Amino acid sequence: MKFTAIKVIAAIAIAALAPPSQAYLSPASNSLLSRPLPIRRRSATLLRDTDGSEDQTIVIDVEQPPATAVNGYEPTSTTTSTAASTPPKKSITANPIPSDRIERVTKPRPYPLFLAEKGASFLIDPLLPKSSSSSNTPPPLSPNNQRPKENLVVLGTGWGAAAFVKNIDTEKFDVTVVSPRNYFVFTPMLAGASVGTVDFKSITQPIREINNKVRYLEAAATEIDPSTKTISCNSIVCEGNSCETKEFDITYDRLLFSVGAQTTTFGTPGVEEYCNYLKQVGDAQQIKNAIVNCFESAELPYLTDEERQRELTFVIVGAGPTGVEFAAELLDFIEVDGPRFYKELLPYVRIKIVEASPTILRPFVDGMKEEAIRRLTRPIEIEGVPTLQPLEIMLNKQVSEVSDKNIYFKDGEKIPYGMALWAAGIGPLPITTSLIETLRETEQSSAQGFARGRLAVDPWLRVIGGKGKIFSLGDCSCVSHTPTLATTAQVASQQGEYLAKLLSNDYSTDHVHDDTTLLPPMVLDPDQTKSLSEQIASVAIGDKEIAAPFQYLDLGILAYTGSGSALAQVQVAPGKGDPTSETWNPVRLQIKGKLGFGLWRSIYLLKQTSPKNIVLVTLDWIKVNLFGRDISIL
Repeated sequence: MKFTAIKVIAAIAIAALAPPSQAYLSPASNSLLSRPLPIRRRSATLLRDTDGSEDQTIVIDVEQPPATAVNGYEPTSTTTSTAASTPPKKSITANPIPSDRIERVTKPRPYPLFLAEKGASFLIDPLLPKSSSSSNTPPPLSPNNQRPKENLVVLGTGWGAAAFVKNIDTEKFDVTVVSPRNYFVFTPMLAGASVGTVDFKSITQPIREINNKVRYLEAAATEIDPSTKTISCNSIVCEGNSCETKEFDITYDRLLFSVGAQTTTFGTPGVEEYCNYLKQVGDAQQIKNAIVNCFESAELPYLTDEERQRELTFVIVGAGPTGVEFAAELLDFIEVDGPRFYKELLPYVRIKIVEASPTILRPFVDGMKEEAIRRLTRPIEIEGVPTLQPLEIMLNKQVSEVSDKNIYFKDGEKIPYGMALWAAGIGPLPITTSLIETLRETEQSSAQGFARGRLAVDPWLRVIGGKGKIFSLGDCSCVSHTPTLATTAQVASQQGEYLAKLLSNDYSTDHVHDDTTLLPPMVLDPDQTKSLSEQIASVAIGDKEIAAPFQYLDLGILAYTGSGSALAQVQVAPGKGDPTSETWNPVRLQIKGKLGFGLWRSIYLLKQTSPKNIVLVTLDWIKVNLFGRDISIL
């Protein structure tokens, strides 16, 4: 050990005493030229044996400036050599990391330390000055006086991608965002937008505003080739009234796959043709027009009462947060704006929530579910109109087919309807399935046992089989070391923020052992500066060299139940064991009614991506209270 320590000190001394790279002087002006030489990179990396003890191997990389003439001035050649007369090594090879060390690192961090880490990340880290590079071994400067950047491509503009783009260090990466949608949308408020509670533009923000240093390409990725690091894309180019599809390829050094998911129909006939979805702004706008169309059609004088009731029957398939919040917003429209515009039609209105399982709002505890049912099925008193109780919840009902006028169930029952919303679940996009198939010869194939159609990623959000060059997060991914995370905006947003900081903080994410085993992300320089949250995470995992893996902080769930009432279930402390088991019983704070509504609105307002959106949403709420919802069909 003494001999090893002497070798370590000697190696560091050699690197430290190497003369700095010389700046060239112009003989005419005797001043520094505008283009300095590449900075010498010095590193002393201590490797470890499989048992965790210090190895005898030290690798030192030394890059020399080119000895070329500039403006007729011949620079003095400087030569630095290590103790051995071997040429500098271009790569660092490492021994495999013991499995018990990886197992220790990937365990969930103790909750108090994890909360302290999150608090430091949110409150303290942003206040500390940021250095241009957290590593003491910067890469050499390129000829245009800029440090070379890796080309980082982001697919998608959803919650995960937006959080990533907002936090990524664009001084270290050339970031290109590829998506057919050039904006981020605050999806939890689409239900309100679909009935006019908020304007569509109030809950969207252009991706260029989130980070104006990224490049955006309005296109859809169609195929990914990891072997050549190439992405095939197509875009629709319009000139006048004619449009055509253009195809092109782009390359990447690193890829963030965050395309999200699509609504799944489970192969039910007629869903794609006759049902509405609620995933995009266009969906909400289409639903808003459909609702008003139903009322306007029901006003026609030649319809019978039975036909009017069919036109004003709204069926919502799926009793998750999306379905329940849309039903609550529709109830508000009927209760508040219905008497002003369609008072005579209100007795014909029917709202039916259809759910295949025996309960609604599955993530909530039983007491909160019962409160939601009570609020949604409440009677509505309107002057001059008989007492209304328009909403009915139908549990254990499975849809077998949808036609243009009826929804059929497997038990033989059918419901005539005027408009149907399908909010029964999500599934992978074709490009996700294609990428999984492309990686079928890697560990990704066996990982599909738990990923089930989503991209399997490791604890650091690296796609399994992607050689550390491809990352994935959000609804299209599944983390291997944790119980299946919910496909929510909260999960995707936290993943995007985590991954952006991981890449920005100079961790090596693609280092392999023997060209086969991908090692955990490691610090490039053991002496590099760490933020306070990183230091807390290092203490929590008991390792200063390996990056802490992603860990989800459950902040709770919200659901609007109508008429100024909402549910807020906030997790105060986690339970013990597996969150998917029945014995897992975390400490939850349950808030409902008007207080829950205040919390629901406050959180949704504060989670907006910019001050502009906060102002616009606030003004929309004030406008609706003063003047009501707009019923124009646009």
